[in-house]
Amino acid sequence: MTDSFLDSSKRLYGRRKGRPLRKRKTELLDGLLPSLEIPVPQPGDRIDPHALFSKPMRDVWLEVGFGSGHHMAWQAANNRDVGVIGAEPFINGVAGLLKLVDDEGVQDNVRVLPDDARPLLDALPDASIGRAFVLFADPWPKKRHWERRFIGPDNLPRLARVLKDGAELRLASDDMGLVRWMLEHTVRHPDFEWTARGPSDWRHRIADWPPTRYEEKAIEAGRKPVFMRFIRKARG
Repeated sequence: MTDSFLDSSKRLYGRRKGRPLRKRKTELLDGLLPSLEIPVPQPGDRIDPHALFSKPMRDVWLEVGFGSGHHMAWQAANNRDVGVIGAEPFINGVAGLLKLVDDEGVQDNVRVLPDDARPLLDALPDASIGRAFVLFADPWPKKRHWERRFIGPDNLPRLARVLKDGAELRLASDDMGLVRWMLEHTVRHPDFEWTARGPSDWRHRIADWPPTRYEEKAIEAGRKPVFMRFIRKARG
């Protein structure tokens, strides 16, 4: 879960750094991150996601706001022929992911943008991403902050553009206000179709959707997460 957001004015809200990092994580930021880092794209830049990896990848997936990295690292470890790229502006989260990447030995198929996802989305080619994840994003519960929510009118077109036909967009939250917001905006978007056919489809994760630490804490606190899967419709 990330608590940062870049709004339409290009302002990044939320923290960029939390508690002081332990020695190993600091060393990984200095030693490992440079080999995995995606430079922040500038306006007009174009990035071939497959070219980010040193060996051919069957597909490339994107996680927006990967938090401490548990979900992203799991996907990389269980899909070694898929390149997994993630954007996260919170440096403590980036350090957490690097530790998991180092522990799992998945340096070959992980790439990281330690910043907001929007410049990366704008630089990716059309129909270049096979799956996208936005999991337990900051709900921004106050009405005056709703425009900061990542899933909404500004970013759904970005996601629709870069996702391949038939690609999945996976969303999750334990905040019912945000769940209703994401569902309303994504169902209304002409390029996405909700896959749910019954309550079990959004109450339970599917087999290749591992739990995150934030999700486990939410459940312990009595909150019930919702898991939503959308398909990018075929282009006309």
